[in-house]
Amino acid sequence: MKRLGVIGCGGIADVVLTTLARELAAPLDHVSLLVQPQSAAKAQALLRRLGPTFAKTGSVHIDVVALLADKPDVVAECASHVAVRDHGDAILRSGCDLVVISIGSLSDEGLYERLVAAAKAGRAHLVLPSGAIGGIDALAAARLSGLDSVVYTGRKPPKAWKGTPAETLLALDALAEPAVFFEGSARKAAADYPFNANVAATLAIAGIGLDNTQVRLVADPGILRNVHEFTVSSACGDFTMKLEGRPSPANPKTSLMAGYSVARELINRASPMVI
Repeated sequence: MKRLGVIGCGGIADVVLTTLARELAAPLDHVSLLVQPQSAAKAQALLRRLGPTFAKTGSVHIDVVALLADKPDVVAECASHVAVRDHGDAILRSGCDLVVISIGSLSDEGLYERLVAAAKAGRAHLVLPSGAIGGIDALAAARLSGLDSVVYTGRKPPKAWKGTPAETLLALDALAEPAVFFEGSARKAAADYPFNANVAATLAIAGIGLDNTQVRLVADPGILRNVHEFTVSSACGDFTMKLEGRPSPANPKTSLMAGYSVARELINRASPMVI
């Protein structure tokens, strides 16, 4: 990886790029940022802060065609479900690998099929990092043996559920004890809570599917971190994974781990050893 494209310049993109600047053995040849017009100045400031020790040259674009003209080796989406819908097809058809962190967007079956078709047409890869959760390697391996069930529980502080349908179901500011406000499939969870249920979609795609992965979402006033837990029953073994992630300072709905997950994927592409 010598030339990198990134969609977005918010909290996740900042974590990704700052981590790469610290960890890469040598500067990238070029980094390109694709952002909304109103974020162009912010993106330019981010590139200036990272400086030439991170990338020899950099550019900011508001059009995906211009981004692809920079010929990135890989593009990392660090923005939103909308960015995946708007730009994913063009990036993959160009032959460029796309790393997607807004995995909940793939609960839209039409979008999922379109991106897979685009990846095949462009001979590119649609890469789904583990994001805010761990254990995806074990889950994907267990799937090969046959899965009986996957159950995910997402627990977050009440403020992390503000701006979602949970506000109409619970008095979030007045909660005195944990409250379950959603139980259903991963597909339904990702559709109703797109900025909070990326983990559910990741587990589903790696495992037993969006319709068969069961999800519980909880607002818990007794915690300060985002808690992700899932239990797997399979032909090769049963296991439970729990991770308490620190929320992103830029957005309490997002786990800080998500940005580092993308950074790990990109570091692997620039390293002689992959882990």
